[in-house]
Amino acid sequence: MSDELEQVDSRLAEAEELALEQGREDPTVSAARLELVERERDEYLDALQRLKAEFDNYRKRVAREQSDLTARASERLVKQLLPLLDDLERALAAALEHGELKLEDGVRLVHRSLAEILAREGVVEVASEGMFDPHTQEALLSQPSEAPEGTVLQVLQKGYALGDRVLRPARIIVSAGLPRPQDDGE
Repeated sequence: MSDELEQVDSRLAEAEELALEQGREDPTVSAARLELVERERDEYLDALQRLKAEFDNYRKRVAREQSDLTARASERLVKQLLPLLDDLERALAAALEHGELKLEDGVRLVHRSLAEILAREGVVEVASEGMFDPHTQEALLSQPSEAPEGTVLQVLQKGYALGDRVLRPARIIVSAGLPRPQDDGE
């Protein structure tokens, strides 16, 4: 359709030039040019409205798909955690019947199961030994020690990462190095 408009437009331009050369203005040429411009405007408006509607539909579809994906991911994790709930209930029941030894075994079973589920999902423990790493660790306290400054002395809470993203930094105590001798001001 736009090829037809271009052909009509070029014919109208030729007619206008001819009319100007002859020293007269042709009202039919001006009316035809106005009609052509209005038709072109209407085509662009229609195309723009269609594009806007397509974009709105796309945006809504992406939001709906994102919501569905989040729900499915949560559902999958919850399904994997339900057996842990069952294991905890069995551990508590065994503790009532047989004493603390069975409770410890039950809790170890639950811990191992949870660690396996998280490992299957890609969760790994953040390394907490060696020197302080601000990207994967959070220093809660700094205390003097014989270890070099910045060395991890104690892990208060393990850190975990999912892929290359830190879910929770390891909370640690860091060495401040050897204590400095105090001057008595003498």
